[in-house]
Amino acid sequence: MMCTFLGYRYIIFGGYHNMGLLDLFITSSIPVLKVLLITALGSYLALDRIDILGDDALKHLNNIVFFVFSPALVSSNLAKTITYESMLKLWFMPFNILVTFIVGSVLGWVVIQITRPPTHLRGLVIGCCAAGNLGNMLLIIIPAVCKEKGSPFGDPDVCHTYGMAYASLSMAIGAIYIWSYVYNIVRVSSSRSSKQLVQLSDSPTSKSSTESLLSSRAEDHENGLALPQDRFENKPQASVSNKIKRQLVTLFEKMNLKRLFAPSTTGAIGGFVIGLVPQIRRLIIGDSAPFRVIEDTALLLGDGAIPALTLIMGGNLLKGLKGSGIKKSIVFSILVVRYLLMPLVGIVIVKGAVRFGLVHNNPLYQFVLLLQFSLPPAMNIGTITQLFGAGESECSVIMLWCYLLASVALTLWSTCFLWLVS
Repeated sequence: MMCTFLGYRYIIFGGYHNMGLLDLFITSSIPVLKVLLITALGSYLALDRIDILGDDALKHLNNIVFFVFSPALVSSNLAKTITYESMLKLWFMPFNILVTFIVGSVLGWVVIQITRPPTHLRGLVIGCCAAGNLGNMLLIIIPAVCKEKGSPFGDPDVCHTYGMAYASLSMAIGAIYIWSYVYNIVRVSSSRSSKQLVQLSDSPTSKSSTESLLSSRAEDHENGLALPQDRFENKPQASVSNKIKRQLVTLFEKMNLKRLFAPSTTGAIGGFVIGLVPQIRRLIIGDSAPFRVIEDTALLLGDGAIPALTLIMGGNLLKGLKGSGIKKSIVFSILVVRYLLMPLVGIVIVKGAVRFGLVHNNPLYQFVLLLQFSLPPAMNIGTITQLFGAGESECSVIMLWCYLLASVALTLWSTCFLWLVS
């Protein structure tokens, strides 16, 4: 790795006084090992002969995390740390996440041109390349890194407080991008696949059914039961404003605003309101706040999100062991994009932003920005494929390999990023 070579060179010439590369590697590997252990436990509990985390249990646990634990975690961490001053410093994070989606989409399009996947998998490929796990993984990695003795981020408590705020904000923004962009990419891909199936069914063997449909349509026309476009074809066209209104309604319906404003996003909005409104902040946040029990309760609920999310991830990955007909070249290409090309692009963008003064000199903040380019695909992509019934088994295989190799890739890149920000 480029960073590994530079790190050794830096140590040899005496430039590294606080931490050696081995210390950085150990600090980076501990959080990943914790994730692996809990993920393995989740997979074990989901085995058929154990059946503690079966399909029904996973569904119920996922609902609890989605509707209770995650919003509590996001809102409590943001409320503690968000102020007007910190908002000015955090403006680059939404832009940075947007860049990860844009770069990943471009690289995903290149993967499609090279591997030529089936139509119904193209949205899945682009989604896996564009959308990283901006919530769960950061919520697990950041606290573990802060607790390590070799951490370059100073006091563990301060690191944990601000690190969780960065991870919570990343989770909320990522949810908005995933459900407004990846959701529609997969929807369009699955709808195109359905159209192709309809065209394939229009073959000589189905001509008789087509002819009968046409004849019945002609009979309906004679009986005054024609389709709407036939009945109103002589009437004046709708006005331009009505057309625009219908298009906007259709767009909002397809964007699925209910998913866009997921509980975690709503929790983030609540956290912003509490943190930015001084009157509300004084009532809830702080040891002397009269309603501090609300904050303590939210923190207590939020602590359950991280282990529960990791167990769910392990249970879902077990499905990938069953395999599918996806080509190996597609899986390999996604791995190259997520664990080689994206982190390299991230280094250029983040360090360039620091050089031009767009990002303040905060090692922990820069570390989170860099990590956002090197994460495995978002687990929500699996949920999206289930909604449209397109590429579910293929998605499980992709997730399996991406999360298996994440143990190695995240350790190496975390070591690299810690060296860059130290």
